[in-house]
Amino acid sequence: MYPNPYEQSQPLLLKEQEDGKPRETAYESSEKIVVVGIDESVNCGTEVPPFSWKKLWLFTGPGFLMSIGFLDPGNIEGDLQAGAIAGYSLLWLLMWATAMGLLIQLLSARLGVATGKHLAELCREEYPRWARNVLWVMAEFALIGSDIQEVIGSAIAIRILSNGVVPLWGGVVITALDCFILLFLENYGVRSLEAFFAVLIGIMALSFAWMFGEAKPSGEELLVGILVPRISSRTIQQAVGVVGCLIMPHNVFLHSALVQSRKVDHTNKGRVQEALNYYSIESTLALIVSFVINILVTSVFAKGFYGSEMANSIGLENAGQYLQQTYGGGVLPILYIWGIGLLAAGQSSTITGTYAGQFIMGGFLNLRMKKWMRAMITRSSAIVPTMIVALWFDTREDSLDVLNEWLNVLQSVQIPFALIPLLCMVSKEQIMGTFKIGTVLKVISWCVAALVTVINGYLLLEFFSSEVNGLIVGAIVCVVTAAYVAFIVYLILRATAFFNILRMTKPNSAAAKGDTSLG
Repeated sequence: MYPNPYEQSQPLLLKEQEDGKPRETAYESSEKIVVVGIDESVNCGTEVPPFSWKKLWLFTGPGFLMSIGFLDPGNIEGDLQAGAIAGYSLLWLLMWATAMGLLIQLLSARLGVATGKHLAELCREEYPRWARNVLWVMAEFALIGSDIQEVIGSAIAIRILSNGVVPLWGGVVITALDCFILLFLENYGVRSLEAFFAVLIGIMALSFAWMFGEAKPSGEELLVGILVPRISSRTIQQAVGVVGCLIMPHNVFLHSALVQSRKVDHTNKGRVQEALNYYSIESTLALIVSFVINILVTSVFAKGFYGSEMANSIGLENAGQYLQQTYGGGVLPILYIWGIGLLAAGQSSTITGTYAGQFIMGGFLNLRMKKWMRAMITRSSAIVPTMIVALWFDTREDSLDVLNEWLNVLQSVQIPFALIPLLCMVSKEQIMGTFKIGTVLKVISWCVAALVTVINGYLLLEFFSSEVNGLIVGAIVCVVTAAYVAFIVYLILRATAFFNILRMTKPNSAAAKGDTSLG
């Protein structure tokens, strides 16, 4: 039999077994979906099989789970504030920010499909112990910050729908139980879990479309907002928020794992390319849906609150009351429609957060434990601080906006620690083989990463310039900032030829032994 040239160009994929045991993946082999379509018995080699609607349907799912990261309560709050303060003028930026998010998520999917491993696993293998431990801690901080926003958003929705009977901390307890929903659905297979999330996305779309119909925003102004770029000094902070809240660090880790829920023959280049094509289509469709939902929310608040006295004070906590005052009640009061949509956003995002936490913890720490135990650990690590927050802020409603600002900062500082490892890995032939990204895509991707990092850097600068007071606190912030920047520089330089040359000059290096890792 002739050797497979594709296998020879994929050194990472040849490390199927270490110490005689199959390498760890995001899903057990028995859990993966077998994609059946046209001419499955034909060994196509490097030829990509023809397009099949049936196959597209079977590959559809991971992208929609990923898209929930673009629809969580933090994003919903960003949408409503952008609409209330900037009107329709930032819709064009929302569109391009979604496009940038799509590019990053497609690269994440590419990494997972081409290597058969997700980003957290590859970080464990490719970086030295100290660096991967820092990356793990940063990923956990980002996940906890995101989860607090999502759980608080769900708790606010529960309080709205219960007419204030259920306090904020009670909503947190109810939301915490979604871990059991995840564990229950996982017993019925990946498709059951994906169907559940599709229902929640449908509820969001229906709720916010209903609100759109009640508000009747101007179609002409909406179209101009999408097509004509406009920005002013008064709306710069909202513009930064629109871009910053769409790129979620844990979502980058999540998507690279979700795509492994389908069985793909990694020794067959044509099959890998086929999977990438279908995942690209379904991810694009999923983010188009999320973009439309974000537009609906922004437009409703642009029509009702732009230019009003309430514009600068609106947030998740009081948005329902303001909507009710502005639009009144119909067959179903708009307050409850808002609560239903917000609850669907919060519940779906908290469950995907738990899912992402399992992959992050399992990948970085190489944990071999049952999924229910890993889910409980992940859920507890986020729920405990969220409960403390809920108890503290339950009677301090105005302080929830301050909390949200701090959480946005917490997540913003983590973004480079997901993007830089991702871009370094998808650019390397020893990791991606023939599926490494080309020069043009590499330049575009790094420009997007640089833009997102600069935008979030601006957000941090604005935040700390107004929040940090005192010489000692300022000195501490400077020291932490220096360490932060130094680690980012290290991650970037690690991918350069300098480190590769340094490795090759060591006689006992891993490279000399044929190891393809960077660590």
